[in-house]
Amino acid sequence: MSIEARGSSVPPPPEAPPSVPAKPPAPPLRSVPSPQSAPPLQAPAEPRATPAPGAGAAVPPLREVWPPWPAEHAEGTGRPPAAPGKRFSRTAVVVTLLVLGLGLLGGAVTGNWLLDDDPGTPSAVSRFDTARGLWHSTPVDTLFPPVLDGAGAGPDGSDRTWTRLGVAPDSGCAGTLDPALATALRTVGCLRVVRATYRDATSSDVTTVGLVFTRADPAAMTALHSAFARRHLASDTALLPSAYPVPGTAAAAFGGRQRATWSVDVLTRAPVVVYAVTGFADGRSVTAPEPAASAMAAHDTSPAAQAGLGYEAHGVADRVERGVLALAGAQTAVPR
Repeated sequence: MSIEARGSSVPPPPEAPPSVPAKPPAPPLRSVPSPQSAPPLQAPAEPRATPAPGAGAAVPPLREVWPPWPAEHAEGTGRPPAAPGKRFSRTAVVVTLLVLGLGLLGGAVTGNWLLDDDPGTPSAVSRFDTARGLWHSTPVDTLFPPVLDGAGAGPDGSDRTWTRLGVAPDSGCAGTLDPALATALRTVGCLRVVRATYRDATSSDVTTVGLVFTRADPAAMTALHSAFARRHLASDTALLPSAYPVPGTAAAAFGGRQRATWSVDVLTRAPVVVYAVTGFADGRSVTAPEPAASAMAAHDTSPAAQAGLGYEAHGVADRVERGVLALAGAQTAVPR
C-alpha cells in the first residue's frame, strides 16, 4: 500500500464547537466577599451602613459618623457608648425629671404663700410687733366691745353677757398697776396699760379687765409665762390687780377692798399680759380674795365661788384676750 493511499484514508479533523459567550467577570471581593476571603475572626470587618433604597453611594461607616470608641472599648474591657436613640432618651428623661422637680418646688413655695406666708401676710414676728401697737391703733370699741358675748362662759356652760361701764384713759404702768404686779412684770418692760370695767346682766358683780402692753420679744414673753407657771404667780394674792371704779355706775364703789377674785394670763403670741379682777356690785368688802381658778373649782364654798365670780373674771379676760389675738393675726385662743 502506498503512502498516499494511507493518508487519504485519515478522517478530517472535527469542526470547532459554536462559540459560547464569555461569563461576566466576578465582582470585586470588597463588594461581595466570598467565604474563602473572609478575614479572621479576631479582626472583624468594619460594619457598613445599609444604603437607603435608590441611593447611589454607600453610607459611610459609623466610625466616620460617631467618634471612635475609646481604647478600653476596642479591647473589650468597657461598655460601648450608647446609640444615638438611647442618648436622646436619657437626655429626655433628665429634662423631664428636672422640669418635674422645679414644678414641685414651685408648687410648694406657692402653697406656702397661699397658706400662711403670702407676700401680703405678715410673718409671726411682724404679727408680734403689730400687737404691741394695738393700744393706740385700735378703736376702743374693738379692743373693749360695748357688749361682750359670754356664750357658755358660766357655770355648767351657761351663757353670760357683760356690758361695758367705762374705759380708763391709757396710761403708764406706774400708779396704774399694783406695785407687786408691776415688779413681777419688770423683766418684760411695761409699755402701756389700758383698762375697762364691765357689769354682768344682773348688775350683781363688776369686773375690771386690763391689757398690759410690754416691750418684750417672743422669747422674753415665753420666759415670763414659764416663770408665772413655775412659781404659781397667777395665784399669788400679793399680785392682785387693781380695780377701775367708774363713777355714777354699778362700779362706782369698786375699789381695793371689793376685789374678790382675779385672773392673770401672760400671752406668748403677743407682747401682752391680760388680767381681770371681779367684785360685788353692792360694794361689800372681801377679806379673803381667791384666784379665779380656785373660785371655779367644784365644791368651793367661798362667797366668790357661790356667786360664780370666778367665771366672771375668767370669762371677761378670755373674751378680751381672744380679741387681742385676733387683731394681731395670731391663732385665736382656745376656750379654757
